[in-house]
Amino acid sequence: MGTPDFAVPALEALFAFGCNVVGVVSQPDRPKGRGRKVERTPVAACADRHGVPVFQWPRLRDVSYETLRDLSPDLMVVAAYGKILPQRYLDLPKYGCLNVHASLLPALRGAAPIQWAVLRGLPETGVTIMRMAAGMDTGPVAATLRTPIGPDETAGELHDRLAPIGAAALTEALAMLCAGTLRFTPQDHAAATLAPMLRKEDGRIDWARPAKAVHDRVRGAAPWPGAYIERAEGPLKVHATRLADGQGEPGTVIAHDKDGPRVACGEGAVTLLRVQRPGRNAITGAEFLRGTAPAIGSQIGGES
Repeated sequence: MGTPDFAVPALEALFAFGCNVVGVVSQPDRPKGRGRKVERTPVAACADRHGVPVFQWPRLRDVSYETLRDLSPDLMVVAAYGKILPQRYLDLPKYGCLNVHASLLPALRGAAPIQWAVLRGLPETGVTIMRMAAGMDTGPVAATLRTPIGPDETAGELHDRLAPIGAAALTEALAMLCAGTLRFTPQDHAAATLAPMLRKEDGRIDWARPAKAVHDRVRGAAPWPGAYIERAEGPLKVHATRLADGQGEPGTVIAHDKDGPRVACGEGAVTLLRVQRPGRNAITGAEFLRGTAPAIGSQIGGES
């Protein structure tokens, strides 16, 4: 059960391991892009290539339960499906339901663990294989794989790295299951942190924060919802920054570096490397300086 690109390597891992995949459940296909053309979900498209039946129910109702029950699955694997499964679904498979979760549980339970790992400036993250339970990401852990987070790595880049790591962790768990050595360790619920779905306002830059927090905000909000500075003429999107030296009133342009304006934060400063004005294409910080970038000593906008 899965929907986006992140889940495709996990499904491919099932085929590579030699599993008899009797069915794939994915979210319904939806319109995308400017032309609003209906596109197959990545997981459904992967299942199509392998000739596996695909089920795309808008809501989990009795018909979906009956269909899954009739498939008599020994194991269910869930990766970024996008819906919470009722307990009776979790009880269907002989060996339970394994979930591929993109964090080191119990840290970052919820819908957006990759983004929040970067937003919070964590030095590492990983993928956890757990047995699903009634609570959100609360089940016991079967396997984990860790990876460091680069200091300039965006959430989008981390997403692309974690997807194959998730497939590797799933393969490890499957091998242990087949060997009869798969063991589950309860999570420490007292150590749990949450990673809720991001909102557009989670991309807003607050210049009163330390420079590293601002830099992490830009990285963690990329590609969505995108970091931005509130300005009178409309939000200025910030796609990339670099930590820099300097002090000043938060939100003040304190220098024009060769690759962009340097802006003071609560502690330290950042250089804006790539920005986008309303209704325009993204440009480099250097191009911004040659155009409408604020003068040294002026406020660039945003919270301060």
